[in-house]
Amino acid sequence: MGVPWYEGKFYVVALRDHVNLGFSVKGLSKQEKTLFEGKGKMMRHVKFYSIEDIDETKVVKLLRLVAEKGKGC
Repeated sequence: MGVPWYEGKFYVVALRDHVNLGFSVKGLSKQEKTLFEGKGKMMRHVKFYSIEDIDETKVVKLLRLVAEKGKGC
């Protein structure tokens, strides 16, 4: 089973007790990378343990940030 990727910049993976929404951090500043979990050089993520954990405003901001910064990559 694979992990769904979108535009090579985003992924979604369902794990046993949570879902990871992953983002390419290529082109992001050191400070911007702190918005995500993990230590990956190319990809980082945010975790959701329940539907109530999802902050739609934050998710949209992260999606826009990565989409904009990754345009030249």
